Amino acid sequence: MAELSVSAGTSNHTLSNVSTRTTSLLPVLCIAAAAALVHILTNGRYGFHRDELQFLSDARHLDWGYVSYPPLTPFIERIGLSLFGLSMIGLRMFSVIAQAAVIVVSGLMARDLGGGRLAQFATALAVALSPLPIFEATEFQYTSYAFLWWVLVAWFTIRLLKTDNPQYWLAIGAALGLALMTKYSVVFFIAGILVGMAFSPGRKYFASKWFWAGVTLALLIFLPNLIWLIRHDFISYTFLQHIHARDVDEGRAEGFLRDQFLACANLFAAPVWLIGLYSFLRDRRYRMIAWMYLVPLVVFWVDKGRFYYVAEAYPVLIAMGAVTCECWLTRIPTWAQRSFEAVFFAGLLFAGGYFFAGWVPFATSGPLRDFALKHSEDLREEIGWDEMVKAIADVRDSLPADQQENVGILVGNYGEQGAIEMLGSAYHLPPPISMTNSAWLRGYPSPQPTTLIVIGSSLEWANHNFTACRVAGHVGNPSGVRNEESKYHSDIYVCGRPRQPWPVFWKDHERFG
Repeated sequence: MAELSVSAGTSNHTLSNVSTRTTSLLPVLCIAAAAALVHILTNGRYGFHRDELQFLSDARHLDWGYVSYPPLTPFIERIGLSLFGLSMIGLRMFSVIAQAAVIVVSGLMARDLGGGRLAQFATALAVALSPLPIFEATEFQYTSYAFLWWVLVAWFTIRLLKTDNPQYWLAIGAALGLALMTKYSVVFFIAGILVGMAFSPGRKYFASKWFWAGVTLALLIFLPNLIWLIRHDFISYTFLQHIHARDVDEGRAEGFLRDQFLACANLFAAPVWLIGLYSFLRDRRYRMIAWMYLVPLVVFWVDKGRFYYVAEAYPVLIAMGAVTCECWLTRIPTWAQRSFEAVFFAGLLFAGGYFFAGWVPFATSGPLRDFALKHSEDLREEIGWDEMVKAIADVRDSLPADQQENVGILVGNYGEQGAIEMLGSAYHLPPPISMTNSAWLRGYPSPQPTTLIVIGSSLEWANHNFTACRVAGHVGNPSGVRNEESKYHSDIYVCGRPRQPWPVFWKDHERFG
């Protein structure tokens, strides 16, 4: 009876601990659920982004690699297409879930770093109200999933360093393998891990079999894409070089350091994540995590990367900063503590409200819609695809019957390609002919069309490459929104055959975009 009593007491104590831990996380879970609900209710307001249309197109042509990114995101969207069809809310559900998970894991990081309810709540709210996590849930982008993988890596690293259990390297390796299958630039974050190990007590793990098991697991997950890259002469590296040169030439890399404060995290959380970085550097046990941020930050800054390339590194800094601030607050009078908390949370909410209004499609008309379209280039790129496809169908229907029988649609970019492929079936349009990214690898149709509807190019380019070109229509949108299509690709042309044989023409016109 005594043994049974002790066992029951132990069981009750364990259940009590689980209940306490769950209750302490309840505010974090509520923040994640609220953020997810906002996105679910608003993600069907406009249309697909041009990047989403490329993912959906590639999802119809599953492969172990693509020119512009690894294969995981198209694979996820293939599942989405199977489950939801062309529902924007459904297809964006995975990115919503990913960002909700980011918020929860951020709270868990604060807890595992020693933070109480205040630190966990502050971390979750600061992450939920930061620009990049807000944006990543409005669309499905490969960055939406890469964000989650690195936050998981950071959490597993905290668990590793806290418990000194080297088996966490398996979890780190699995998350890094998924990250490599999502975004290639994660290699610079991996460099941060290795440098952090070398310049901290974490160097001892170089001799651990679990570290090498984690490395092996990451490589095994990445292996199918690596084989694809080898077979395609590392074409993705050539693509990334082209995109980087374009970004630098167009000034897209300007303001890198400024936007670490303005866009990667909530502006009012800047003091918190700076304190977090300082605390990591001072803490011998966790110093490795500071290097996991500093190395990719410096690399992307020196190499003129885009500001958002390091956005996923901020939740762990916010978590450590929140824990440190919570500890400091216990040392000051209660009135000062409450005043500090009120100012901080009011600032988070104000800045977060501004970001939500500017990056989330709350309204389809009126001042709130105009504010969002003014501030978000990405939301503007969601407008006009249905109108474009209908305009192309109208041009096709205006052709003589003999031309309609053997017509092709040549597009100039992956947005047009995805729009026609995904939305064109409603108008019985043929599959698009595209020379951009992975579509170029798939080749041109056989038999080759004798009449071409050309969009996304200039009349000068069309006349240079095809016979008998004429302007046959125009692309616009009823909202009058100025985006890439309406500004630069508004004309639709009808042309004859290429001036060169199709194989020669195709070989000379591979495009990256």
